Amino acid sequence: MPSALEDELFPSTPGKFKIERSHGMNRQFHRCFASTSTMFLWALFLIALTASYLSFQSFVDSGSRYFSASWGGIQWEKQVRNSAQIHRSGGMSVLVTGAAGFVGTHVSLALKKRGDGVVGIDNFNSYYDPSLKKARRSLLKSHGVFIVEGDINDNRLLDKLFDTVAFTHVMHLAAQAGVRYAMENPHSYVHSNIAGLITLLEVCKTANPQPSIVWASSSSVYGLNDNVPFSESDRTDQPASLYAATKKAGEEITHTYNHIYGLSVTGLRFFTVYGPWGRPDMAYFSFTRNILQGKPITIYRGKNRVDLARDFTYIDDIVKGCLGSLDTSGKSTGSGGKKRGPAPYRIFNLGNTSPVTVPTLVSILERHLKMKAKKNFVDMPGNGDVPFTHANISLARREFGYKPTTDLQTGLKKFVRWYLSYYGYNHGKPVN
Repeated sequence: MPSALEDELFPSTPGKFKIERSHGMNRQFHRCFASTSTMFLWALFLIALTASYLSFQSFVDSGSRYFSASWGGIQWEKQVRNSAQIHRSGGMSVLVTGAAGFVGTHVSLALKKRGDGVVGIDNFNSYYDPSLKKARRSLLKSHGVFIVEGDINDNRLLDKLFDTVAFTHVMHLAAQAGVRYAMENPHSYVHSNIAGLITLLEVCKTANPQPSIVWASSSSVYGLNDNVPFSESDRTDQPASLYAATKKAGEEITHTYNHIYGLSVTGLRFFTVYGPWGRPDMAYFSFTRNILQGKPITIYRGKNRVDLARDFTYIDDIVKGCLGSLDTSGKSTGSGGKKRGPAPYRIFNLGNTSPVTVPTLVSILERHLKMKAKKNFVDMPGNGDVPFTHANISLARREFGYKPTTDLQTGLKKFVRWYLSYYGYNHGKPVN
């Protein structure tokens, strides 16, 4: 197709073009020059128009992303503030990360019931069935706890939450859990347990006022330690799994932020938490499911066919430890990201102090379910598991009166009752 310039010099109608010397040629040159200038201006105009369109499209895209996000806006801020309202004298306003998780749900409920303000955040990932997390969210909503759907790596969201509410405390429970899953998806542990923790600490250090932080470490940090029972002063530099390594890294990272920025930090080493609304990837949960469905269960054994043992700790006892830690956490001393004085840094074991072998756990479940398990005994693979755990809780008892009161027999009875109700079982059979 001929261009505009070609149209000017070579008309498409035959017989209309005459070669004129001198003046004609000058006239033609000026016309050509004028046409080129016009084209240049049109080109500039088109470039400017295209740039404006792209700019506008980018604005529309970012705007649509903002408006389609699950957070932000007047109504959202109102929900956050209402949920954070304190209803008791001397109460606290707590941001609970991982609030739709097992421990997060129970801690949020306990805080709310005693009159504290609670706002949750959870990314509802698919590590296990998200429908269980959404059911927990509905439970919390019925008690006036609002959960923001978002990731702790989103510093803009965290900044917005702290701009909306002056949280006095953070209960950091969001994490990628599970020892064995780390062999399948190692990057998820770094993303949540290290990068997510740092993002949260960065926001907390610049908040005004700085909140006090209580967070979930893990008994897994004891790794290959064979001192019994495990004490906070024992070595924790021999992790047996990537999960344990990320939790140990978290302890070192939080110590750094305490030292440099004056954040009050308490780390809690949980010992095998179980109970209603628990995690489906935990052994007691999957054993229950398989026994009811008539499927075999795999029971691991250690060296020389020694039974594995765990310091199973009922969720209500863990919650008591979490609240006791929050109540005695002390204040952060920083301001504007600068430390003004020393702040508390603490680590506590939260366990039951009575290890029970896995075969004993299975026997208790069989009794409560009134069904026998089909057991497959297998040697423990090298997947990061340890042969036993046993907590020394004397430090937590001394600092805030921590005292577990639920034995495994009682705790599993409560769990089984919840499981049968939640999954619609009647006399051991699913209700259609």
